[in-house]
Amino acid sequence: MQLTAPATTRPRTRDADGMAVASFVLGLLGLLVFNVFLGPTAIVLAAASLWRGTKRKGRAYLGLGLGVADLLVLLAFVQMDSTVSWSF
Repeated sequence: MQLTAPATTRPRTRDADGMAVASFVLGLLGLLVFNVFLGPTAIVLAAASLWRGTKRKGRAYLGLGLGVADLLVLLAFVQMDSTVSWSF
């Protein structure tokens, strides 16, 4: 006798899918503001979601790429301005 309905999706996979989307959004947002914090966060979330077996691998890879791009943009502005913070 089964008292509960069988789970159709594992919560771990849903969490990984959410992390993949979050890494994409944070990586995209990090290109505009706070790239020193949002870039590494996007990289960590993308790696964690790929490790947990997300179904949204494309978004996780995009989040990973955008996180790396955030750090490259920061590096370019630091090289141009010779400071850790940059302004227009």
